[in-house]
Amino acid sequence: MDETEPLLGSTPEQVYHPRGDNTKINVGSDFAQHDPANPRRWSKAYKRGIIALLAFMSFTVTFTCISAVPVAHDIISDVTPGRHASKQATVLLVTIWELGEAAGPLLIAPLSEVYGRWPVFNVANTIFIIGIAFSALSTRPEMLIFSRFLTGCAVASNVLNPAVVGDLFEPDERGSAMSLIMLAPLLGGAVGPAIAGAIAETLGWRRIMWMGLMLALLAELMFLTLFRETYKPVILRRKSESSSGTPIPEIDEPLLKNQKSAGSESAILTAIARPAKVFWSSAILQAISLQGGLTFSFFYVMSTTFPDILAGTYNFKPALVGTSFLSFSVGSFFGVVTCNFLVDYVYKHLSKKHGAIPENRLPLVVFAAFALPLVVALYGWTADQKWPVALLIVSVVLQGFLCIGALVPVMAYVVDATGDYSASALTAVMIIRCLMGTFLPLAAAPLNDKLGYGLGIMSLAGLCLLMAIFPVLVMQYGRKWRQKSKYTSDQ
Repeated sequence: MDETEPLLGSTPEQVYHPRGDNTKINVGSDFAQHDPANPRRWSKAYKRGIIALLAFMSFTVTFTCISAVPVAHDIISDVTPGRHASKQATVLLVTIWELGEAAGPLLIAPLSEVYGRWPVFNVANTIFIIGIAFSALSTRPEMLIFSRFLTGCAVASNVLNPAVVGDLFEPDERGSAMSLIMLAPLLGGAVGPAIAGAIAETLGWRRIMWMGLMLALLAELMFLTLFRETYKPVILRRKSESSSGTPIPEIDEPLLKNQKSAGSESAILTAIARPAKVFWSSAILQAISLQGGLTFSFFYVMSTTFPDILAGTYNFKPALVGTSFLSFSVGSFFGVVTCNFLVDYVYKHLSKKHGAIPENRLPLVVFAAFALPLVVALYGWTADQKWPVALLIVSVVLQGFLCIGALVPVMAYVVDATGDYSASALTAVMIIRCLMGTFLPLAAAPLNDKLGYGLGIMSLAGLCLLMAIFPVLVMQYGRKWRQKSKYTSDQ
């Protein structure tokens, strides 16, 4: 299953090139067995370097996004005439980023499948830098919220990082790589709030934005100089363009025709529409997206309620509120470590019994899906009943652990199940996730105001528990259901 098929039309079969050496080549379909241009044949050291670069950009993205969370109320107050910050504006400052991350991949992923990962990463990173600068210079809530939306639109790492992992690694090697690129964002999510609280009290919140800008500039410099194209169809098309000799009609002309069509308007529109086609054609992706989106949204439910709970109920100061966000990152860190050891191990173990199928990625998701609602309910009732703050912190640690346990294997599953369509499939998954991460916290605020933290958050936990059946069904029947969509079938 190759991205060139729907995007570029028919692909020539394996042929002998009549230039005298009778060397068998794959024209536009695959690499030769030991082709050094194949990203999966690159040195381990270089592939680790690429993963490290992706991780650094993810760190920068998360640092820039999350650092505003513990001081969101103060930021909105500072740019609001009369310094009267509304709760909805404060929540929107935090969650609007996710709405941007829902919109951006509509272009980022499909364009990466037409032009390649390298140019799309660099253009997106440049827009990301511009968005951060606008945030630092904002003087009104509307301008600040728009700049955060723009910055979220330009985040390429969320959807392209897993796709690049799929470009670089064989299926049984992806779990560890996927876990590693999740670790750096957790560090950004830990360091950002911890630094933000202290800096906001001393130097002002704008200094936090300028720090994020410096990190983004450094990351983009490394992308320009160190990153290489990893997407197979684009590499093969470029190889065909640069090959020496006179074009041979029966071999080269169809490939050159396909190359021209790759950049055509119709091809780009086809690529942009593909995430929706992939999503609607697959009940598997729909179920996984909804369940994963709800799981992900609890991070923002926690992020938008945690500062108010700590400051209002437990009388924490801003610096201590920011430091308390480390608890989620600690849990997430242990979640990444667990996934790093278990995702590939479980996959290989189950593959010996049932064959190497994507559904072997899902046992950890099933466990996390049923455990997370209980932990979320504990978080809500601890705040509602004013139980010891240590119990509240423990519940946040467990949320971090279970969110990672639910999300990392899903990313690996989507990459395995969709193959060369992974960027489009991940885009669809990300859009649902980001939409739920944007709007569910807005719904949580009035629920908590009316019912209190206990019943308000527990009602959301109940919805999460109902959706926990989705990964169970996918694990049990997913292989059969996948065959109903050409984007996820084994053919």
